[in-house]
Amino acid sequence: MPDLLEARRSIRAFRSEPVARELLDTLVEAACLAPAPHHSRPWRWVIVDSDNAKRALGSDMGEHWRADLRKDEIGEDRIDELVTASSERLSRAPALILGCLTWDGLDRYPDADRQRAEWGMALLSLGAAVENLMLAATHAGLASCWVAAPIFCPETARDALELPSEWLPHALVLVGHPDPDYVPRERPPIPLDDLRRFAENGFSAR
Repeated sequence: MPDLLEARRSIRAFRSEPVARELLDTLVEAACLAPAPHHSRPWRWVIVDSDNAKRALGSDMGEHWRADLRKDEIGEDRIDELVTASSERLSRAPALILGCLTWDGLDRYPDADRQRAEWGMALLSLGAAVENLMLAATHAGLASCWVAAPIFCPETARDALELPSEWLPHALVLVGHPDPDYVPRERPPIPLDDLRRFAENGFSAR
């Protein structure tokens, strides 16, 4: 197993010092080396490192989540606890990198099935791009953590930052210098036999 893959961990404990924008640009460049359908670049990246922008994004996504939690009939005290913790997590991170999808370079189809598949390919490529970004952060000695919140409210996240209408946020990565006191949990072993099979003659075989 390559050491860099083992070294990448999801870490949300950061020192307060900012991350240089030149370094953040390097992470975005690494993200843009990911494979994408039709040699396209359907991603757009937004670096959020100002207090005002972090608060706006956290507040608006938090209110969207609050409404969803109420549909789940969760008590107001618990909702306040969850939303407040989420917003504070974003505001404490020195930098956020928001990955958005666009239709730039993607094919258009007249039927819904192929159109959905095309968007699915772009989503897969965004995942690969985020992994590149986080591996580059690890290589640079930075900590990072992928947050799924924007995929549940892409329009809300887009509007909170006044982004172009065609940019749809789907992934958010928290980035910063790691807190030296943070101790990551031990990774469990990979149950390979449960997760992998070899297909032979149309039948799955271990």
